[in-house]
Amino acid sequence: MKFNRITINPAQMDGMPCLRGMRIPVATIVNMVAQNMTRDEILRFYPDLEKEDIQEALEFAAETLRERTLPLISTNAA
Repeated sequence: MKFNRITINPAQMDGMPCLRGMRIPVATIVNMVAQNMTRDEILRFYPDLEKEDIQEALEFAAETLRERTLPLISTNAA
């Protein structure tokens, strides 16, 4: 999968993945979606964003987590 809207610059935002070279981290947008903000609300908060930026941020986050082992705590009591 190719991401055209995600940029990573070590000199900007400590190398965090951002949208289109702006100082808007992908993690910030994903968190806003997780907080139940609508896409229209996010676009009002960040007027320089486009709806495609939000979609690609979510796709990037999903791809980043795919097939990785995460240190999750088991809820099964032994």
